[in-house]
Amino acid sequence: MLLKNITDVFFDLDHTLWDFDKNSEMAFDTIFKKNHPDVYTTSFIEKYIPINQACWKLYQKDQISHDQLRYDRLKLSFDALGYAISDAAIHQMAIDYIELLPENNFLFEGTIDILEYLHKKYTLHIITNGFAAVQDKKVRNSNLEIYFKTITNSEMAGVKKPNPIIFEHALEVANTKKEQSVMIGDCLDADVNGAINAGLTAIFFNPNQVPVDPEIKQVKHLLELQNFL
Repeated sequence: MLLKNITDVFFDLDHTLWDFDKNSEMAFDTIFKKNHPDVYTTSFIEKYIPINQACWKLYQKDQISHDQLRYDRLKLSFDALGYAISDAAIHQMAIDYIELLPENNFLFEGTIDILEYLHKKYTLHIITNGFAAVQDKKVRNSNLEIYFKTITNSEMAGVKKPNPIIFEHALEVANTKKEQSVMIGDCLDADVNGAINAGLTAIFFNPNQVPVDPEIKQVKHLLELQNFL
């Protein structure tokens, strides 16, 4: 069912448009081949993905710091893998990873097609909890910047999704109103519930088909957004 009176569409970036898991795997593969050839990338990624997601949830709730997030997700992944590595090596890898990560540009299937469709009808924006310098590089290197009028990150707003302040900040920067806006993202808590609590309409990007309340608007593929917009 088409949404009415929408003028502005806000997207999350990681795991919604930009394929974080695929691009992470490529960055780690480069690092391991150079410095840790005994580590199999696929085995590490199996451990890393859920650990990284758990660390991000703590970071979103301000329960760990930016630096602790970068360290913990690597340390805990290597511990789970049973691979001995020094703290110095972890700190260096955290730096190398952040530098390499935005050099990759795999997007979710349908990203460019849906943005081409939407930007002719709506004003598009990004709201992200990611670190500003890294997120800006991701957008530029993936050739996404031409589609978006504004990019709001948690460093600019001073808070992270799902805090309503970041949505209010994004609306102010975009010069639009919550009643005219919709948020699209992969995280129920940060993107969907956060947006709804801030007064926006929300659509859950759910490629893994996680069971959710039937009242929640959702799409399994980005092109399905045409059913709403």
